[in-house]
Amino acid sequence: MSITGIFLVLFLLFHSTVNILVLFSSSAYNAMSAFLGVNWYALIGTGVLAGGFVVHILYALYLSWQNMRARGTQGYAMTQNQKSVEWSSQNMFVLGVIVLGFLVLHLYQFWFKMQFAELMGTQAEETPAQAVANLFSNWGYCTIYIVWLAALWFHLTHGVWSAFQSIGINNKTWLPRVKVISNIISTIVILMFMSIPVYYLLCSSCI
Repeated sequence: MSITGIFLVLFLLFHSTVNILVLFSSSAYNAMSAFLGVNWYALIGTGVLAGGFVVHILYALYLSWQNMRARGTQGYAMTQNQKSVEWSSQNMFVLGVIVLGFLVLHLYQFWFKMQFAELMGTQAEETPAQAVANLFSNWGYCTIYIVWLAALWFHLTHGVWSAFQSIGINNKTWLPRVKVISNIISTIVILMFMSIPVYYLLCSSCI
């Protein structure tokens, strides 16, 4: 979980950095999309990324099943939540389900309609920048997207520092620092993603 989680966070950091290009230059965003389109390195990267997601999701299901089996049919004798335990820590599985649900929609809207279509020899009807502008001009999709980003933020803020703790960075000196760094990285990633729907909804007259 830790290794695949860190790997996926690095991807999100890269993905959000690429995406924000669309706000500054449509041509640069289209060029980057073409660079990451149908070619050997992009296809290898897509395969590795998909494998990372699959391992992360399957292991999350496995750990959740283990926890349920350990509790048994009676559950815990004490059910009151501890104040020291973060809400995100107690709801990582639920947050993960929300993230996964939107991921499927996001893959359909972009990967399936663009890279997969190109693999099948179909020419896209619009450029990547146009596709982003059209999609994020829809209030319904933007609302779902922002809810997903909120869930992703909670998932990341706990998941990043927890991953480092699991691989051994869990002493009193470094763990608080890792938590702060995790919150900063998670917030930067989410703000970069969120700036796109906000821009297209509130500044559509500038496009």
